[in-house]
Amino acid sequence: MTQPDRPDIVVFPPLIPLAVLVIGLLLQWLLPLGGLIQIPVQPRIVIGAVGFAVGVTLIVIANRHFQRIGTNTRPTLPALAIATDGIFAHLRNPMYVGGILALIGIALGFALDWVLLLTLASLPLLHYGIVRREETYLEAKFGEPYRRYRGAVPRYGWKR
Repeated sequence: MTQPDRPDIVVFPPLIPLAVLVIGLLLQWLLPLGGLIQIPVQPRIVIGAVGFAVGVTLIVIANRHFQRIGTNTRPTLPALAIATDGIFAHLRNPMYVGGILALIGIALGFALDWVLLLTLASLPLLHYGIVRREETYLEAKFGEPYRRYRGAVPRYGWKR
């Protein structure tokens, strides 16, 4: 039996931020913690809006780049090419970093303590259940070119 030509991820990635938002809003309504509301409203909203805007921008740029090079954006489909230029020359996972920043921005802007806590709690799932599995798949599929890229560009940080 052959292995499918896609990463063996444990969950479809957009479900993570969706679950964080839905469960976080429900918990905020049922059991508000009141921590983020203590931050003065104007700086909290400005920082939240900037975080959200930067996050969404990273996601949009990365999606457009994938379309431009002719590869799939959905990890449930085969990777057709390695994205190594543009935003991907600085950051290997701009969509996931963007999603995290957007969630943190929403949490700060709307003082949603549970969304912030659940975002942080979801990071191991994202890292081990998706990112590491995608890396294993890409290394098996593309070999040395992917290993060189992985060695040169940070997984979540920013390369100048």
